[in-house]
Amino acid sequence: AQRCISNESLCTTGFHYTLSLISGKYKMTILYTLMEFGVVRFNEMKRYIGGISYKTLSAPCKELSDQLVHREEYPQIPPKVEYSLTERGKSLIPILDNLCQWGTTTASDPPVPGRFFEHLFDFLPGVWYNTPD
Repeated sequence: AQRCISNESLCTTGFHYTLSLISGKYKMTILYTLMEFGVVRFNEMKRYIGGISYKTLSAPCKELSDQLVHREEYPQIPPKVEYSLTERGKSLIPILDNLCQWGTTTASDPPVPGRFFEHLFDFLPGVWYNTPD
């Protein structure tokens, strides 16, 4: 039997759950950075990403640290904070690898004006949070 959209709800899907964890400005960038480099200090990540304020980076780091990212804070002066993927976060590596592969193979295609990844899920209210710098 064919599924009927009027009997379905996006919020009951695994897709919606996944987006609730990884959508948001810079979350995928943070996950990618940790996938590539393992344990990363906050300031190293800030420099690597570039053009991002402390506040703009710290908010998604804290949101991700609930489930996908481990945050280790060392009691020293100056403060030292390191991030790494949790086991659950590491389970996203094959997906991130596929995104990287897709980007590598399609990078020669001309970009579509006005289409950026951070706006891809704007149609899902309450899931995508664009935060100003």
